[in-house]
Amino acid sequence: MTKTTFQSFGLDQRLLNALGRSGFTHPTPIQELSIPAQLTGRDILGVAQTGTGKTAAFGLPILHHILQMPGRPSPKSCRALILAPTRELAVQIEDNFREFSGGAGITTCLVLGGVSRAGQIKKISRGVDVLIATPGRLEDLMNDKKIRLDEARFVVLDEADRMLDMGFVQPVKRILARLHPRRQSALFSATMPKEVRGLAESFLKDPLRVEATPPATTVSKIEQRAELIDGPLKRPRLLELVTAPEVERVIVFARTKRGADKVAKNLITDGVEAEAIHGNKAQNARQRALNKFRQGYVKVLVATDIVARGIDVPGITHVINFDLPDEADNYVHRIGRTGRNGASGIAITLCSPDELKKLAAVEKITRQVLIERDGPDPKPKKPNKGWQGKRRGGGGGNRTRGGGNPAGHTNQKRRRPNRSKSGGPARAAS
Repeated sequence: MTKTTFQSFGLDQRLLNALGRSGFTHPTPIQELSIPAQLTGRDILGVAQTGTGKTAAFGLPILHHILQMPGRPSPKSCRALILAPTRELAVQIEDNFREFSGGAGITTCLVLGGVSRAGQIKKISRGVDVLIATPGRLEDLMNDKKIRLDEARFVVLDEADRMLDMGFVQPVKRILARLHPRRQSALFSATMPKEVRGLAESFLKDPLRVEATPPATTVSKIEQRAELIDGPLKRPRLLELVTAPEVERVIVFARTKRGADKVAKNLITDGVEAEAIHGNKAQNARQRALNKFRQGYVKVLVATDIVARGIDVPGITHVINFDLPDEADNYVHRIGRTGRNGASGIAITLCSPDELKKLAAVEKITRQVLIERDGPDPKPKKPNKGWQGKRRGGGGGNRTRGGGNPAGHTNQKRRRPNRSKSGGPARAAS
């Protein structure tokens, strides 16, 4: 059976030349399913796990159509809008669009928070072909009348499930309401919960559903395992893992921003070069950390779930979950940073006893048993509240017994009688 090639889609020759220079000749399953439909003008509802090549799946048809359009975009407008949930993912999408259209004269602009608005406003003022944006900053510039979306003919919501998880549902709906009604739209999501389906029904017109893999499944070439380990022992075990000779480039995921900083600090203290990346860091600092990791200056990148989907770095051999995620779906996106584009990878989860319930949720959606158990999972111990959990007297509203004062009365300190060293009351000084 002959494998499909990009040439068979009838894409613009300039795009084919750029793809050839990058070494892309055969489409992935999601690309093979969605590119022909989008070239004919169909809306797309795409369900694909991370690392399957969905940026090219929606990007190549958009670039092909733009290259056939005459003239230039109007000031403050764009021909295509790509919405992404995180800054890292937006940056990655722009890099991909530039790679796919190398030398074709396509103009792009990033609109995202964490950096100055001035440069973004200046670039969009001339009009651009492709605008890649995060919802918050885009809505700010729209409200300030710095951007118009009425001429956008192509719109993509990428990682729609993550966008809704991050609370962008209302900004996204307001942005979509400002778009031209005659447009071609696509929505891509790794999972398809009810909220995403509802958004797709209101946003897409008679879409073709393309599904390369079942929702919330993991890449088959990723070897997964978990270790049951007490919390205090995670630090030395992590050090053993990241310093093993077979670990060339690794991402360590922590549950919280503070936890990510602590893990990175501990690794540095233990002699391992590491960088932390999370939502509290400025965009420039996040990009510097990501570039140092991509260029090999640091071996370990410690990250939180909010940036999990925006990290697309080749050659990541391992992903380590220092903490299990609160949402089981995020496990899929975490380990999807390795084993990308057909490569293999290893995912290791350090699970403390009080995280076994989260591990069970992960095992359910991935359909894999990561830790063999002889019996039911032990229930996590409740924290000992000590004296703070006991009711004490004083200031107890209307209570008049048990040490509380009646309402309206202030507490007054009782003075102990001053006693002499002999134990009796002290005599007044004469």
